[in-house]
Amino acid sequence: MDSHSHHHHEEKTQVVLNVEGMTCAHCAMTISKVLEKNGAEHPNVNFATGEARFSLDDKDELKNIVAGIAKAGYKVVSQKESEAHNHGLSSLEKKFLFTLPFTVVLFFSHMIFPHDFILNSPFVQLAICLPVIIIGCMYFGKSAWNSLKLFSPNMDVLIMMGSGAAFVYSIAGTILYYGTHEAHNYIFYETAATIISLVLLGNVIEHRSVKQTTSAISELTKLQSTIAKKIMLLNGRETIEEVSVKDILVGDILLVNTGDKIPVDGSLLSGNISVDESMITGESMPMDKSIGDKVIGGTILVNGSMKMLAEKIGKETVLAKIIEMVKNAQQSKPEIQKLGDKVSNIFVPVVLSVSIVTFLICHFAFNISIQKSLMNSIAVLVISCPCAMGLATPTAVMVGIGRAARNGILIKGGSSLEEFAKIKSIVFDKTGTLTTGNFKIKNVQPFNDVSKEEIESVLYFLEQRSSHPIAKSIITELKNKNHLPFSFSEIKEIKGLGMEGKSNDGSYYKVGSYRIASEITDDSSHTLYALKNNLLVGFVDMEDEIKTHAKETISFLKSQNVNSIMLSGDTKKRCEEIANQLGISEIHSGQLPDQKLNLIDSFSKKGHVAMVGDGINDAPALAKASVGISIGNATQVAIHSSQIVLLKEKDLAQLQMAFLISKHTLKTIKQNLFWAFFYNVVAIPIAAAGFLSPMVGALAMAFSDVIVIGNSIRLRTKKLN
Repeated sequence: MDSHSHHHHEEKTQVVLNVEGMTCAHCAMTISKVLEKNGAEHPNVNFATGEARFSLDDKDELKNIVAGIAKAGYKVVSQKESEAHNHGLSSLEKKFLFTLPFTVVLFFSHMIFPHDFILNSPFVQLAICLPVIIIGCMYFGKSAWNSLKLFSPNMDVLIMMGSGAAFVYSIAGTILYYGTHEAHNYIFYETAATIISLVLLGNVIEHRSVKQTTSAISELTKLQSTIAKKIMLLNGRETIEEVSVKDILVGDILLVNTGDKIPVDGSLLSGNISVDESMITGESMPMDKSIGDKVIGGTILVNGSMKMLAEKIGKETVLAKIIEMVKNAQQSKPEIQKLGDKVSNIFVPVVLSVSIVTFLICHFAFNISIQKSLMNSIAVLVISCPCAMGLATPTAVMVGIGRAARNGILIKGGSSLEEFAKIKSIVFDKTGTLTTGNFKIKNVQPFNDVSKEEIESVLYFLEQRSSHPIAKSIITELKNKNHLPFSFSEIKEIKGLGMEGKSNDGSYYKVGSYRIASEITDDSSHTLYALKNNLLVGFVDMEDEIKTHAKETISFLKSQNVNSIMLSGDTKKRCEEIANQLGISEIHSGQLPDQKLNLIDSFSKKGHVAMVGDGINDAPALAKASVGISIGNATQVAIHSSQIVLLKEKDLAQLQMAFLISKHTLKTIKQNLFWAFFYNVVAIPIAAAGFLSPMVGALAMAFSDVIVIGNSIRLRTKKLN
């Protein structure tokens, strides 16, 4: 049967589009809807990375999708353009640079030139201001309109209100008072332009601080093995054929050699092997496996070779499920509402009411003409736009992120800083996060008349020939000791069990895991066992090395009322040992990736939760937590799923630093917002009474900007405590 001809149609194409112009979760939703309408399956749109991923049955649909996205007001760009866009000037920066010269001319023309100078003619000013207003409406208008539809006015509404009112006020003044000597009291074009340019500048600063990171999902997909060695029977003889992992079926028998990635999930048919499963379990000790044990696709065979039976393929493998979990966790994460927007929610209705009341009082109580009352009430809207508010968050965030970067901490975006400062609990993955993943010899316990030196010497000489990762830790530790004058012959590695060798005095030694001693003792709690002439002569216990400053960091967090929780795939006993040393009271041991995810979910119902992790098994939880934090030597996937990366992998003190910087940045943002509003609140009554000259307005605005920027710069050097 020729399956290829129609098999071709069922093949779904995976598509990744780079979309320009997405700024918020709302944009991402809009694009998802466009995709679904045009037959795309499983759309995943991430506004932070600007990527839209989906699968398509029919390649011809792509044209409609691209057209649909364009119609919704976004632009699909090629990979090359999107990279150029990340390196060159972004469209936002171009908008800002375009409005800047117009704004500067307007802002200074009154101060420098006399009233009757050509630049100060109302119609010339109108012409200079118009391009800035158009850009402002295009850029802030869409987001402002969307937030109004949802009845929660955001900052963009305030900006449109302020600059729109100033523009309308000035046009009215131009038409009503043209040629009279009080015309210049009604001309506010520079205010309209300045508001837009300053807020654009704030947005540029913010975007600059968020370096685009590639998405965790593309990194995870790279981990999946692509080819496998399949064992076929031909005329009774075994032959090996290289096949693509996509073509493996359940029940196939595969060959995997030392150093290979295990292609799919299954079980061991023959061979004694060690597998590095740290990417899934997070445990740095390799797992020794024998016939019948389960193996996981994507993990690495470090020792031995095996035949395995393929049992789970494609979407069913552990790795594919983790990829799915990361996708869902990223999508279901609530959109963080920035402090500035929360303030606008209250501020916009208040200002509108004041403006309406001003009109009513002026006209009905003081019998001022409708025209003049209207001008007074619009003046209230003009002055009430806290232009410094557009700078309040971005300047503080930029300084905070910069300070963190100088300390080797990468923070992706301001919302991560705001969130991290508010956390109530922090969850630590044990291995690689609280511990270094290296092992130390905790104790060597000799018996049957053998000295401790003898065991250490035997260990040192035999483990040098071993390919087991723990052997490296042992050699490093025993290197500088004085050893007995042993020389060994007939050294062999017993696959998956340990080492054996014959010493120059004719004794026969073995060191290895519990399996080599299982017939002699039933105490399986030690890491290594030593045998001399088949007699048990010693135990060796290894323990995880704890990171520098781990203990201080945990007690510091406690002092900040942050609850520390340990989460690990490791055994209860080993978790408890480390938790006791560090002073952590809450432990969840033996956790698999999906259990970690559920735990984070339940913690986040009680308040903001941060997660510190480093393995692939932590990726879904990192993506789900309010703030995911990963360590510099973590897997790429963990780094991409998190918002904060601590680059010094050996030292946890950076976590304290990151927390302090976040707290102080949030404090600075709050102070900035206070100052930004303080001036406006003072100026509103002046405007309402009709005493507002453009000069006073411009000065109040400039002054509050200077204070806000100055306060942010203070964060650069201020002492954090």
